[in-house]
Amino acid sequence: MWALIIGGMAALWFQEPVIGATIALAIVVNIITAALFGVLIPIILDKFKLDPALAGSVILTTVTDVVGFFAFLGTASLVML
Repeated sequence: MWALIIGGMAALWFQEPVIGATIALAIVVNIITAALFGVLIPIILDKFKLDPALAGSVILTTVTDVVGFFAFLGTASLVML
């Protein structure tokens, strides 16, 4: 839902539907990745006998930032070029 709202706002703002679709798709990819790694990272850290609460947030933030960055740029290069 959030991706559609932001994508629609971007499409209206720039008067270019492709930009809105690119942003919406990048947000969806980022949200799915954050949810997946938000579950997997604590499980993996627990298997290695590390405290998932301490290290999980740092790793999760890094992963979602990197994936979000490349999801947006990758989607933009595929759709707009």
